[in-house]
Amino acid sequence: VEIVGAWQNCILIYTETTHFSTAVYVYLACAFRYGSDDLDVIGLTFRRDIWLHRIQVYPPTGGSEAKSPMMESLLKKVGEQGHAFSFQMPPNLPCSVSLQPGLNDSGKACGVDFEIKAYIANAPDNPDEVIQKKDTCRLMIRKIQFAPANNKAGAKADLSKQFMMSDKPVHLEASLEKEVYYHGDPITVKVQINNETNKTVKKIKISVNQLTSVVLYSSDTYVKEVCAQEFGETVNAISTFEKSFQVTPLLANNKEKRGLAVDGRLKDQDTNLASTTLSQGEKEMQGIIISYKVKVTLTVSSGG
Repeated sequence: VEIVGAWQNCILIYTETTHFSTAVYVYLACAFRYGSDDLDVIGLTFRRDIWLHRIQVYPPTGGSEAKSPMMESLLKKVGEQGHAFSFQMPPNLPCSVSLQPGLNDSGKACGVDFEIKAYIANAPDNPDEVIQKKDTCRLMIRKIQFAPANNKAGAKADLSKQFMMSDKPVHLEASLEKEVYYHGDPITVKVQINNETNKTVKKIKISVNQLTSVVLYSSDTYVKEVCAQEFGETVNAISTFEKSFQVTPLLANNKEKRGLAVDGRLKDQDTNLASTTLSQGEKEMQGIIISYKVKVTLTVSSGG
Protein backbone atom coordinates (compact mmCIF):
# COMPACT_ATOMS: atom_id res chain seq x y z
CA VAL A 1 0.00 0.00 0.00
CA GLU A 2 1.37 3.44 -0.88
CA ILE A 3 0.12 6.99 -0.36
CA VAL A 4 1.00 8.76 -3.59
CA GLY A 5 -0.51 12.22 -3.33
CA ALA A 6 -2.24 14.79 -1.20
CA TRP A 7 -4.10 17.98 -2.02
CA GLN A 8 -6.51 19.97 0.14
CA ASN A 9 -7.29 17.05 2.49
CA CYS A 10 -7.67 14.70 -0.51
CA ILE A 11 -5.49 11.60 -0.45
CA LEU A 12 -4.99 8.74 -2.87
CA ILE A 13 -4.13 5.15 -1.95
CA TYR A 14 -2.38 2.97 -4.50
CA THR A 15 -2.51 -0.79 -3.94
CA GLU A 16 0.22 -3.01 -5.43
CA THR A 17 -2.11 -6.01 -5.58
CA THR A 18 -5.79 -6.22 -6.40
CA HIS A 19 -6.68 -9.22 -4.22
CA PHE A 20 -6.98 -8.92 -0.45
CA SER A 21 -8.46 -11.26 2.09
CA THR A 22 -8.38 -8.30 4.47
CA ALA A 23 -9.10 -4.60 4.08
CA VAL A 24 -7.17 -1.35 3.81
CA TYR A 25 -7.93 1.33 6.36
CA VAL A 26 -6.60 4.83 6.66
CA TYR A 27 -6.79 7.40 9.42
CA LEU A 28 -5.91 11.03 9.92
CA ALA A 29 -4.75 11.88 13.44
CA CYS A 30 -4.03 15.20 15.10
CA ALA A 31 -1.81 14.51 18.09
CA PHE A 32 0.11 16.40 20.74
CA ARG A 33 3.55 15.00 21.50
CA TYR A 34 4.91 16.13 24.86
CA GLY A 35 8.06 13.99 25.02
CA SER A 36 10.73 12.90 22.56
CA ASP A 37 10.89 9.39 21.10
CA ASP A 38 13.78 8.32 23.31
CA LEU A 39 11.59 8.77 26.40
CA ASP A 40 9.06 6.18 25.21
CA VAL A 41 9.43 3.21 27.58
CA ILE A 42 7.56 -0.04 28.33
CA GLY A 43 4.99 0.69 25.67
CA LEU A 44 4.07 4.13 27.02
CA THR A 45 4.29 7.04 24.61
CA PHE A 46 4.30 10.71 25.48
CA ARG A 47 1.65 11.42 22.89
CA ARG A 48 -2.06 12.12 23.05
CA ASP A 49 -4.47 12.07 20.13
CA ILE A 50 -6.52 15.26 20.01
CA TRP A 51 -8.63 14.10 17.07
CA LEU A 52 -8.68 10.92 14.99
CA HIS A 53 -10.86 9.78 12.11
CA ARG A 54 -10.63 6.40 10.42
CA ILE A 55 -12.21 5.11 7.18
CA GLN A 56 -12.06 2.00 5.00
CA VAL A 57 -10.81 2.59 1.49
CA TYR A 58 -10.53 -1.00 0.18
CA PRO A 59 -12.70 -2.81 -0.60
CA PRO A 60 -14.88 0.25 -1.33
CA THR A 61 -17.79 0.57 1.07
CA GLY A 62 -20.16 2.09 -1.47
CA GLY A 63 -21.11 5.65 -2.24
CA SER A 64 -19.14 8.13 -4.27
CA GLU A 65 -17.82 11.56 -3.39
CA ALA A 66 -16.80 14.47 -5.54
CA LYS A 67 -13.18 14.27 -6.65
CA SER A 68 -10.88 17.26 -6.90
CA PRO A 69 -8.90 17.92 -10.10
CA MET A 70 -5.75 16.71 -8.34
CA MET A 71 -7.43 13.43 -7.36
CA GLU A 72 -8.66 12.92 -10.93
CA SER A 73 -5.13 13.47 -12.22
CA LEU A 74 -3.64 10.98 -9.76
CA LEU A 75 -6.31 8.40 -10.55
CA LYS A 76 -5.42 8.60 -14.23
CA LYS A 77 -1.77 8.07 -13.35
CA VAL A 78 -2.19 4.96 -11.15
CA GLY A 79 -5.15 3.42 -12.98
CA GLU A 80 -7.71 1.06 -11.50
CA GLN A 81 -5.58 0.29 -8.45
CA GLY A 82 -6.03 3.81 -7.12
CA HIS A 83 -8.64 4.54 -4.45
CA ALA A 84 -9.46 8.13 -3.59
CA PHE A 85 -10.78 9.44 -0.28
CA SER A 86 -10.83 12.67 1.72
CA PHE A 87 -11.01 13.92 5.29
CA GLN A 88 -12.81 16.99 6.58
CA MET A 89 -11.02 18.48 9.56
CA PRO A 90 -13.16 20.12 12.25
CA PRO A 91 -12.53 23.87 12.53
CA ASN A 92 -11.40 23.77 16.17
CA LEU A 93 -8.20 21.78 15.56
CA PRO A 94 -4.92 23.62 16.25
CA CYS A 95 -2.35 24.29 13.55
CA SER A 96 0.91 22.38 13.21
CA VAL A 97 3.24 23.79 15.87
CA SER A 98 6.60 22.55 17.17
CA LEU A 99 8.47 23.56 20.31
CA GLN A 100 12.05 24.42 19.40
CA PRO A 101 14.42 21.85 20.91
CA GLY A 102 17.57 22.71 22.80
CA LEU A 103 21.05 22.31 21.32
CA ASN A 104 21.56 18.92 22.98
CA ASP A 105 18.03 17.58 22.45
CA SER A 106 17.52 14.69 20.03
CA GLY A 107 14.53 12.93 18.55
CA LYS A 108 11.24 14.30 17.39
CA ALA A 109 10.33 17.75 18.70
CA CYS A 110 7.38 18.25 21.01
CA GLY A 111 4.32 19.88 19.50
CA VAL A 112 1.16 19.31 17.48
CA ASP A 113 1.43 17.24 14.31
CA PHE A 114 -0.87 15.62 11.77
CA GLU A 115 -0.29 12.12 10.43
CA ILE A 116 -2.03 10.03 7.78
CA LYS A 117 -1.55 6.29 8.21
CA ALA A 118 -2.74 3.54 5.88
CA TYR A 119 -2.59 -0.10 6.91
CA ILE A 120 -3.84 -3.58 6.01
CA ALA A 121 -5.89 -5.26 8.73
CA ASN A 122 -8.86 -7.48 9.47
CA ALA A 123 -10.59 -4.79 11.54
CA PRO A 124 -10.19 -1.00 11.68
CA ASP A 125 -9.31 -0.87 15.38
CA ASN A 126 -8.55 -4.24 16.91
CA PRO A 127 -5.99 -3.89 19.75
CA ASP A 128 -5.20 -7.62 19.61
CA GLU A 129 -4.36 -7.67 15.92
CA VAL A 130 -0.66 -7.31 15.13
CA ILE A 131 -0.08 -4.97 12.19
CA GLN A 132 3.21 -5.63 10.45
CA LYS A 133 5.36 -2.63 9.65
CA LYS A 134 5.53 -3.70 6.00
CA ASP A 135 1.72 -3.46 5.88
CA THR A 136 1.63 0.22 6.88
CA CYS A 137 2.67 3.54 5.41
CA ARG A 138 2.67 7.02 6.89
CA LEU A 139 2.55 10.55 5.61
CA MET A 140 3.09 13.64 7.77
CA ILE A 141 1.11 16.69 6.68
CA ARG A 142 1.03 20.25 7.95
CA LYS A 143 -2.07 22.25 8.85
CA ILE A 144 -1.80 25.98 8.29
CA GLN A 145 -4.25 28.87 8.48
CA PHE A 146 -4.93 31.93 6.41
CA ALA A 147 -5.04 35.41 7.87
CA PRO A 148 -8.31 37.38 7.61
CA ALA A 149 -8.72 39.18 4.29
CA ASN A 150 -9.67 42.45 6.01
CA ASN A 151 -6.83 43.91 8.06
CA LYS A 152 -8.46 46.00 10.77
CA ALA A 153 -6.91 48.71 12.92
CA GLY A 154 -4.56 47.40 15.57
CA ALA A 155 -4.98 47.27 19.33
CA LYS A 156 -4.56 50.28 21.60
CA ALA A 157 -3.68 50.49 25.29
CA ASP A 158 -2.99 53.32 27.73
CA LEU A 159 -1.64 53.67 31.25
CA SER A 160 -1.10 56.45 33.77
CA LYS A 161 1.43 56.17 36.56
CA GLN A 162 2.13 58.52 39.42
CA PHE A 163 5.43 58.76 41.28
CA MET A 164 6.38 59.79 44.78
CA MET A 165 7.20 63.46 45.19
CA SER A 166 5.12 64.25 42.12
CA ASP A 167 1.43 65.08 42.25
CA LYS A 168 0.83 64.47 38.53
CA PRO A 169 1.31 61.32 36.41
CA VAL A 170 3.05 60.18 33.28
CA HIS A 171 0.46 59.11 30.73
CA LEU A 172 1.48 56.53 28.11
CA GLU A 173 -0.56 55.41 25.13
CA ALA A 174 0.59 52.74 22.64
CA SER A 175 -1.20 51.56 19.51
CA LEU A 176 -0.51 49.26 16.60
CA GLU A 177 -0.89 50.33 13.00
CA LYS A 178 -2.86 47.21 11.99
CA GLU A 179 -4.18 43.95 13.40
CA VAL A 180 -2.37 41.38 11.23
CA TYR A 181 1.36 41.18 10.51
CA TYR A 182 2.98 38.59 8.28
CA HIS A 183 6.26 36.84 8.98
CA GLY A 184 9.15 39.28 8.54
CA ASP A 185 6.95 42.38 8.58
CA PRO A 186 8.16 45.21 10.85
CA ILE A 187 5.64 46.01 13.60
CA THR A 188 4.92 49.70 13.82
CA VAL A 189 4.14 50.87 17.35
CA LYS A 190 2.88 54.41 17.86
CA VAL A 191 3.87 55.80 21.27
CA GLN A 192 2.33 58.91 22.82
CA ILE A 193 3.63 60.26 26.14
CA ASN A 194 2.25 63.09 28.21
CA ASN A 195 4.80 63.71 30.97
CA GLU A 196 3.19 65.96 33.57
CA THR A 197 5.76 65.15 36.25
CA ASN A 198 9.02 66.87 37.17
CA LYS A 199 10.96 63.77 36.05
CA THR A 200 12.57 62.90 32.72
CA VAL A 201 11.74 59.81 30.66
CA LYS A 202 15.23 58.52 29.82
CA LYS A 203 14.49 55.72 27.36
CA ILE A 204 11.73 53.71 25.71
CA LYS A 205 11.82 49.94 25.36
CA ILE A 206 9.55 47.98 23.03
CA SER A 207 9.40 44.19 23.29
CA VAL A 208 7.34 41.44 21.70
CA ASN A 209 6.45 38.39 23.81
CA GLN A 210 5.21 35.05 22.55
CA LEU A 211 2.52 33.45 24.75
CA THR A 212 2.27 29.68 24.34
CA SER A 213 -0.73 28.05 26.02
CA VAL A 214 -0.52 24.27 26.29
CA VAL A 215 -4.11 23.07 26.64
CA LEU A 216 -4.18 19.36 27.42
CA TYR A 217 -5.24 18.09 30.83
CA SER A 218 -4.87 21.62 32.18
CA SER A 219 -3.92 24.98 30.69
CA ASP A 220 -0.38 26.26 31.19
CA THR A 221 0.98 29.41 29.57
CA TYR A 222 4.64 30.10 28.87
CA VAL A 223 5.98 33.53 27.92
CA LYS A 224 9.14 34.04 25.86
CA GLU A 225 10.54 37.32 24.60
CA VAL A 226 11.14 37.13 20.85
CA CYS A 227 12.15 40.73 20.20
CA ALA A 228 13.30 43.67 22.32
CA GLN A 229 14.73 47.03 21.35
CA GLU A 230 15.61 50.14 23.35
CA PHE A 231 15.34 53.64 21.95
CA GLY A 232 17.27 56.59 23.38
CA GLU A 233 14.56 59.24 22.97
CA THR A 234 14.05 61.37 26.10
CA VAL A 235 10.94 63.19 27.24
CA ASN A 236 11.60 66.17 29.47
CA ALA A 237 9.47 67.13 32.44
CA ILE A 238 6.17 68.85 31.68
CA SER A 239 6.24 67.98 27.99
CA THR A 240 4.65 65.66 25.44
CA PHE A 241 6.10 63.21 22.96
CA GLU A 242 4.75 61.29 19.98
CA LYS A 243 6.60 58.96 17.63
CA SER A 244 6.22 55.65 15.76
CA PHE A 245 8.82 52.93 16.29
CA GLN A 246 9.41 49.69 14.40
CA VAL A 247 10.48 46.30 15.71
CA THR A 248 10.77 43.04 13.75
CA PRO A 249 10.57 39.69 15.57
CA LEU A 250 12.39 36.96 13.64
CA LEU A 251 13.12 33.33 14.32
CA ALA A 252 16.68 33.89 13.06
CA ASN A 253 17.36 35.94 16.20
CA ASN A 254 15.89 33.27 18.51
CA LYS A 255 17.43 30.03 17.24
CA GLU A 256 18.87 29.05 20.63
CA LYS A 257 15.73 29.56 22.74
CA ARG A 258 14.55 26.16 23.91
CA GLY A 259 10.76 25.71 23.99
CA LEU A 260 10.01 28.57 21.60
CA ALA A 261 6.95 27.78 19.47
CA VAL A 262 7.58 27.65 15.72
CA ASP A 263 5.35 26.78 12.78
CA GLY A 264 5.30 23.04 12.19
CA ARG A 265 7.75 21.89 9.55
CA LEU A 266 8.23 18.80 7.41
CA LYS A 267 11.72 17.26 7.67
CA ASP A 268 14.38 20.01 7.77
CA GLN A 269 12.53 22.83 6.05
CA ASP A 270 13.01 26.38 7.27
CA THR A 271 10.15 27.75 9.29
CA ASN A 272 9.00 30.83 11.20
CA LEU A 273 7.87 31.86 14.62
CA ALA A 274 4.54 30.16 15.25
CA SER A 275 1.56 32.06 13.89
CA THR A 276 -1.15 33.39 16.17
CA THR A 277 -3.89 30.79 16.62
CA LEU A 278 -7.19 31.95 15.11
CA SER A 279 -10.18 30.14 16.57
CA GLN A 280 -12.72 29.08 13.95
CA GLY A 281 -15.03 26.86 15.96
CA GLU A 282 -17.31 27.09 18.96
CA LYS A 283 -15.50 24.35 20.90
CA GLU A 284 -12.40 25.11 22.94
CA MET A 285 -9.19 24.25 21.14
CA GLN A 286 -6.75 21.74 22.55
CA GLY A 287 -3.05 21.37 21.90
CA ILE A 288 -0.90 24.49 21.56
CA ILE A 289 -2.46 27.95 21.27
CA ILE A 290 -0.24 30.89 20.29
CA SER A 291 -0.65 34.62 20.81
CA TYR A 292 1.65 37.64 20.94
CA LYS A 293 1.84 40.73 23.11
CA VAL A 294 3.62 44.00 22.41
CA LYS A 295 4.95 45.72 25.54
CA VAL A 296 6.13 49.32 25.87
CA THR A 297 8.26 50.21 28.90
CA LEU A 298 9.38 53.70 29.96
CA THR A 299 12.40 54.28 32.17
CA VAL A 300 12.02 57.44 34.26
CA SER A 301 14.87 59.20 36.06
CA SER A 302 14.78 58.49 39.79
CA GLY A 303 11.45 56.81 39.28
CA GLY A 304 12.00 53.32 37.85
